[in-house]
Amino acid sequence: MSILCLVLVLMLSSASSTSCCTERENNCLLQFLAGLSQDGGLAASWRLGTDCCSWEGITCSSMVSKDAMVTDVLLASKRLEGSISPALGRLPGLLRLNLSHNSLSGGLPSEVMSSGSIIILDVSFNSLGRILPLSPPLTTGLKLPLQLCLNSVTTNSVGAFPLDLEIAPGSESSRLATTTFVGLFQTNSSMLSTSIECLSFPNDNLHGTLEGENVIKLGKLATLDLGENNFSGNIPESIGQLNRLEELLLNNNKMYGGIPSTLSNCTSLITINLRSNNFSGELVNVNFSNLPNLKALDLLWNNFSGKIPETIYSCSNLTALRLSSNKFQGQLSKGLGNLKSLSFLSLSYNNLTNITNALQILRSSSSLTTLLIGRNFMNERILDDDNIDGFDNLQVLSQIACSLYMEKYLDDISNNNLTGEIPTALVQMPMLRSEKSAVQVQLHPRAFQLPIYSLTSLLQYRKANAFPIMLDLGSNKFTGLIPPEIGQLKGLLELNLSANKLYGDIPQSICNLTNLLTLDLSSNKLSGTIPAALKNLNFLTRFNISYNDLEGPIPTEGQLSTFTDCFIGNPKLCGPMLSHRCSSAKAVPAPASTLSTGEFSDKVIFGITVGLFFALGVLLDQMVFSRMNIPDDGHYSNPSKFRVNLPLLELVCTL
Repeated sequence: MSILCLVLVLMLSSASSTSCCTERENNCLLQFLAGLSQDGGLAASWRLGTDCCSWEGITCSSMVSKDAMVTDVLLASKRLEGSISPALGRLPGLLRLNLSHNSLSGGLPSEVMSSGSIIILDVSFNSLGRILPLSPPLTTGLKLPLQLCLNSVTTNSVGAFPLDLEIAPGSESSRLATTTFVGLFQTNSSMLSTSIECLSFPNDNLHGTLEGENVIKLGKLATLDLGENNFSGNIPESIGQLNRLEELLLNNNKMYGGIPSTLSNCTSLITINLRSNNFSGELVNVNFSNLPNLKALDLLWNNFSGKIPETIYSCSNLTALRLSSNKFQGQLSKGLGNLKSLSFLSLSYNNLTNITNALQILRSSSSLTTLLIGRNFMNERILDDDNIDGFDNLQVLSQIACSLYMEKYLDDISNNNLTGEIPTALVQMPMLRSEKSAVQVQLHPRAFQLPIYSLTSLLQYRKANAFPIMLDLGSNKFTGLIPPEIGQLKGLLELNLSANKLYGDIPQSICNLTNLLTLDLSSNKLSGTIPAALKNLNFLTRFNISYNDLEGPIPTEGQLSTFTDCFIGNPKLCGPMLSHRCSSAKAVPAPASTLSTGEFSDKVIFGITVGLFFALGVLLDQMVFSRMNIPDDGHYSNPSKFRVNLPLLELVCTL
């Protein structure tokens, strides 16, 4: 038996060593090489008279015969320039062709696209022109999933593209029709195979409409992703016939109209993303209770109106619900409390009412980590109600600009009408007390179910620990002193108490917040002097104490010396950055003491003498500088002007 095995190994080795590709395949590959203006060094191994199975980037099938067959041409990132030869399409056994990440130009020959053998074609990240011919329809006899990658991230420049591929049905065929194209999306009835399970064309600058008669033919479709294109028109009623559909992604297009009631028939749906379109109408005609598997519903930036439908609250597996920036109105229903798995809820920028009722309902949502409800509940009042508690797992809260009137209820929310004193209970908030590194550990590292957008910075956040730790109570009606306990909030990166009615001194304890990037105490009634220890806040990139009643000299050491226009509106302040300069008496106040007449005379004489020497020194300096011809433009006299404050990320409004 061992001798027999040895003989077989020798036979296979001998056959493998003698097998080579055919002369036809050699010629096809050399024609491709001849069409390149830059071959990336391929010519070193691609030589006439040698076996092409040994050439760089070429793989042949393992066959116990005289002739092998080229199955792979893998030449990604080879710095190739020039055109793609039609000869590649004449390789009879070619399965995989990868020419991505080069500088190829011209077009993709129809011989390549009509190859009956290729199952993976990747020419992305090139400079190809017109990739596909408009006619006739291209036909492939594939037995494996077709994977096309022609133009990732719109790197290639393509003309009109009719989706005219005829894919032969089979048990394993057409599971993927994932590609990236630029141009006109025209679904041709001859192309749409009933065996396609995934149709994905995201971010490809496609435009057109969804035609109902063609949607019907995609009966096995599980994923329809046409997001971030330029599609218009309605969602066709025939969408309801896709009873295997799990993902419907039409976000960031120009589609309009209402959601058809037939969507309720897509009982396998897990994700619905219609974000950033022009959809309108009410949602009550959609029976969401027929979608038991639904986990994420995102309708951000549309024009939906009416009440939030009760049937949504039947989706017990829902983890992310975003209805922000629409025209929903009315009160939240108690049914919202049934969504025990809900972790992400965004209702900002609608016309919802009854904030007390909303908080009473939401407090029972034990899984809730993100709650965005700003720009609702306008001019409402929250009464003193000790029963509003819960929210044990809440990590992100936005309740901005609701014009709320509250008596004792408080959260870190700005642009409302909150009154009373700032409660010292804030120091009990562990997220604000911990140092920055500890805070990042406490915040859940898992990504949000849906990204959170900042309208001011146009950024999106996908994790809670990406947010700056802030306490923003600005633009309210708080009164009283700034509690000294605020110095215990070592985790703060941003502290905003501006535009309130706070009075008294700036507490010395604020100087302990050495991680601060932003400190804004402007537009209050603060008095007293500026603590000199503020110079130790070395990371400040924004500082503002304007429009108060502060007095005395401005500290000119450390980071405070880099700010100029943040002290205005304090007529009793003085310093080099203001027109009101400090006199020597103000800058260095003399201690109170009782002097005798003799001591007083001696000090006067000493002072006059020092003054004369000082005046003489200034006169000599002027004489020297006048000869040096240095321009008097302030660039030398104020080196702090060379300091630049770094930009600060502001999260003013979230959706």
